[in-house]
Parts: sequence; C-alpha cells; structure tokens
Amino acid sequence: MPSFNSSGVEINYVVEGQGPPVVLVHGFTSDIAGNWRATGILGVLIAAGRRVVALDCRGHGLSGKPYDPAAYEGTAMADDVIALMDHIGLHQADLMGYSMGGFISMSLLGRHQGRFSNVILGGVGDLTASRARRDPRAMAEAMEAPDSASITDPTARTFRLFAEAQGADLKALAAMQRATHRRDWFNSSLLGDVNIPVMIVVGESDHIIGPPEPLVAAIPGATLVRTPGDHVTALMKPQFRQAILDFLAQHSPVLV
Repeated sequence: MPSFNSSGVEINYVVEGQGPPVVLVHGFTSDIAGNWRATGILGVLIAAGRRVVALDCRGHGLSGKPYDPAAYEGTAMADDVIALMDHIGLHQADLMGYSMGGFISMSLLGRHQGRFSNVILGGVGDLTASRARRDPRAMAEAMEAPDSASITDPTARTFRLFAEAQGADLKALAAMQRATHRRDWFNSSLLGDVNIPVMIVVGESDHIIGPPEPLVAAIPGATLVRTPGDHVTALMKPQFRQAILDFLAQHSPVLV
C-alpha cells in the first residue's frame, strides 16, 4: 500500500473507488482494515460510487509508530489528514471519523472547514464526559500493563483488549495517550462557526462516550442519528452503514 512522509512519520493510506471523495479516519487501537474494511463501510461507500481515501493514523496499522509522546502532540494527528489530502492533490472532500477519528475530525472541522463539504462524526459524545470516561493516563497505563487482567479501569481495559486483538503496538499507543493533544481535540469553541452539514451517529448502547446531545447543540445545524449497537458493534450494523449512505446521498449526491 502507498505511504508518504508527514512531519517525519510514514503514513500508510489507500485510495479506492471512483466518484465524490470521502476521507475516513479510524478510531484508537484500530486501523483501515479493522475500522473500515472488516465492518463493510469501505465496501459500501465504493459500491455507492464514492472514492474512498483512508489512512492508518500515526501509531496505528501500517503507519509509523513513534514511541516519543512528542510525535503526537498538539494537532499532529489531524495535520496528517491535511497532509494526505495535499499529497494526493485532493482540495476538498467529505469527511468521516469514528471515536478517536471523530475527535480528529472535530479538530479538522474547527480549523480546516473549507477543506470539507460534509462531516460525519461517529462514536463521539459530550466532550467533557468523553474525556472523563477515557482518561489519557489510565489509557496509557493500560497499554503498558503486563497483562489485561491487571487493569482496573473498565474502559481502559476494553481498549487494551481490543488493541491486543488487533495486534497493535501497545508501546506506541501508550506514547500517544501520554501526549497532550486532547487540549486541541476537546476545544468545542472551534465548532460554533461551522456552516456545513454535520451528522453525529452513535450506537444506542454506547456507554463509553458521553451523551451526544451537548455536542449536537454545539455544532450549528448538526443532526443526530442513533443506531443499534455499542461502541464496537455499532460499526458492524447495517443501520450504521445506511445512516452514512443516506447522509451522503442527501448532502453529497453521486451524479450519474
């Protein structure tokens, strides 16, 4: 698969399909394969006549995995998305992020709104509650723990188990959690001037995220869709895929 250098880190990506472009940003401990291929989302987007651009975020998948928290500081992970778009000559696209990718997408929405036509934020909720549920230090310690059985924080343990199942680099994930990038991701004041269509889609049994209603209220004109499933299983449900297709069909139709 192709890759490029973004501020010293090699970023793996794919470009597949033809039609209106949509950029996909996966969640923490996942990658292109786990978040988008295995769930069928990448496939249905291509079948619907769309060009899919997806990256393995730094620290994940086949991309570079720095062990220095400084490599993940500030807006570095969001900046990789813009660097990828520039690398392939893509000026504007639709954007979808899930979980961590949803927060990265919020950063992009607040700072680079002009690069995106429509935005889908999946698996994200109230910013303050989400931060409380996923304490960075607890997450880092979970990734560094000798085994998952010793982890007492239930949310951190869930992510550690998922990371192990994905064959992820635990040391790189711990370094990411020890960075201070969340001060940018959770800056809700950046979202008040949004003037493009935004959908927030969450699993109705997702107890890892906070309630999505405050986030919906913070983004002018944003809509909320709930689908079956929890933080992991919602992605695999046909209703989740259909919500994506319906939103894009309404706001970014494929012209034939």
